[in-house]
Amino acid sequence: MRLGVLDVGSNTVHLLVVDAHHGAHPWPAHSEKVVLRLAEQIGPDGALTEEGADGLVKAVGMARTAAAGLGADDLLAFATSAVRDATNAAEVLARVRDTTGVRLEVLSGTDEARMTFLAVRRWFGWSAGRLLAMDIGGGSLELAAGIDEDPDVAVSLPLGAGRLSRERLRVDPSGLTPPPAETVEELREYVDELLDPVVGKLTEVGWERPVATSKTFRMLARLAGAAPSGAGLWARRSLTRTGLRQVLGFIRHIPPTQLPELEGVSAQRAHQLLAGAVVAEAVMRRLDVASVDICPWALREGVILRRLDQLEPM
Repeated sequence: MRLGVLDVGSNTVHLLVVDAHHGAHPWPAHSEKVVLRLAEQIGPDGALTEEGADGLVKAVGMARTAAAGLGADDLLAFATSAVRDATNAAEVLARVRDTTGVRLEVLSGTDEARMTFLAVRRWFGWSAGRLLAMDIGGGSLELAAGIDEDPDVAVSLPLGAGRLSRERLRVDPSGLTPPPAETVEELREYVDELLDPVVGKLTEVGWERPVATSKTFRMLARLAGAAPSGAGLWARRSLTRTGLRQVLGFIRHIPPTQLPELEGVSAQRAHQLLAGAVVAEAVMRRLDVASVDICPWALREGVILRRLDQLEPM
């Protein structure tokens, strides 16, 4: 069957269409995204602005049309922290449904962690033993650990790279100057504080193989010397804590407008890279992880796999 997956995130609205059936590897047939940066369109009252809602409705409508044109048998649509945290989420979701016919499922942070963990488990298989999965999104950080396909511990913290760039680093709108050293240090202390309650829970479960996923981790790994995207999906990629510290040491001195000039850095997410690096370093340091493997599958693939598991075997 052909499945469409619509991921409404903090930065983008991403449509992925895959060909798959029960027990099979889902193969991508089409991918397209619209950069909306919904998290940046939350007003002082915590509500998604009219402009943000307009953009979301338009993007979802376009995605539904594209999925139908590609012959998708089903469209799985979900939203994460940007919509989840909006005070007018119910009204926005109703407008999307009434205008486009698409029902967006708002995932909890814990559900995000669990489905990302499922994708990581399926990618690496049972031979990986106990897994630790880390995912830095635009609005939140997801961590999960366990031996089965459903993790023993799954947590979500408001430590997304976009959120922290806006609220803690207060990145210069012009992008011409990097945040001052004291601001970066304050962010590190804040991240450590929020990690305090979960470090013990994760360590108690334990792991044999630490894994990281998400665009943020992939960019950081590339800057530390991992294979480029052109090397293909199957190329093994990893990120060491030493390499990450070196990357953090030089990007903290680079103005945000110049970060896209670095190979492997997305222009749309460059302004979030420093905050993401601070979170990544803090997680690896606090959990005493020397190196992580980079997994190309993440939340979208987890949603697909969960849906396929619900199908009757052919």
